[in-house]
Amino acid sequence: MTVIELFQKLLRFKSITPDDDKAFDFIEEYLGNEWTCINIDKEDTKNRFYYKKFNNNPQHLCFAGHIDVVPVGEGWDVDPFAADIIDGVITARGTQDMKSGVAAYLYACKHAKNFDGTLSILMTSDEEGEGTYGTIKALEHLKEIDFIPQYAVVAEPTCEEVFGDAIKVGRRGSINGYITIKGKQGHAAYPEKCINPVHNFAEILPKIAAHNLDDGDEYFAPSKMVITDIRGGMQVTNVTPPNLKLMFNVRNSTNTKREDVEKFIHKNLEGLDYEFKTTQGSFPFVTNKESKVVRAMETSISKVLGVTTKHSTAGGTSDARYFGAFGIEAIEFGVINDTIHSVGERTTVKEVEGLTDVYVDLIKNF
Repeated sequence: MTVIELFQKLLRFKSITPDDDKAFDFIEEYLGNEWTCINIDKEDTKNRFYYKKFNNNPQHLCFAGHIDVVPVGEGWDVDPFAADIIDGVITARGTQDMKSGVAAYLYACKHAKNFDGTLSILMTSDEEGEGTYGTIKALEHLKEIDFIPQYAVVAEPTCEEVFGDAIKVGRRGSINGYITIKGKQGHAAYPEKCINPVHNFAEILPKIAAHNLDDGDEYFAPSKMVITDIRGGMQVTNVTPPNLKLMFNVRNSTNTKREDVEKFIHKNLEGLDYEFKTTQGSFPFVTNKESKVVRAMETSISKVLGVTTKHSTAGGTSDARYFGAFGIEAIEFGVINDTIHSVGERTTVKEVEGLTDVYVDLIKNF
């Protein structure tokens, strides 16, 4: 089975979060008896950890990803699970995010003849959903049995314009904020008898909207306050609102913590009657540019693709953040990211074959 045949096989599983559609059964069969499989299923999420010890060297490199995809949506010109090749392009749900990466590392790992230590593969069926019982639970189990890898490559799509032009060496965190400015409802004709939270907040909004909470650094752009929702009132013109509700998001770097965001908001809302809370769904991480896995990936990309890659932390979150939280030196590298989650998601045969060659070289020369 070629890597493209493997890729097409994976794409034909209707593995919409958190259903793997029996893809993991196929993967276990594909890898064969030389690979040991650990099932780490939690609630409705399936997690699999496959590994092969080539020798007793403690070095441990893990490839990671997810088999689940987002719902299809409407408006496709082709069957989103047919995975047909048309002029060197495969249009199907999950092509970029991220069955291209999964196919590439499964093929590279299965065909690896030698590795100085242990190769492993960690996969989940719930990365596109809440992820509560996904990769984080698998890593917790590996820690319990003292089998945490030293290095990880997550096969998310990372490239921007040219295949090979970017690897992710970190990710920003995500902090959500919820504010309620309290007022006193009344008749618009008698504003002196009201406490209008919109008026009270109006002069504060420019101070917090789009504010940079730090200056950024070589890895991260500044952590910016992004207002995502403002609403108040009763949708009438003659009644002032009893309260004003806001929501915001901060994609934070390692230079800004949740406590910094809370301190900033409290300082700017001083004197107002308000309620405020934050939640944090993910935490930032960065892998040092001198890490062995970073340098090895740069070398393989240059050798195989003839491209000088850059380091990036842009974009949303991924399961790589969990590896970082466990002290694992993690990076991401995959195909071009320009159609993920969209109708008509697609990638090319050339990219998938190139990604496989990069992984093969990485394993061989790590």
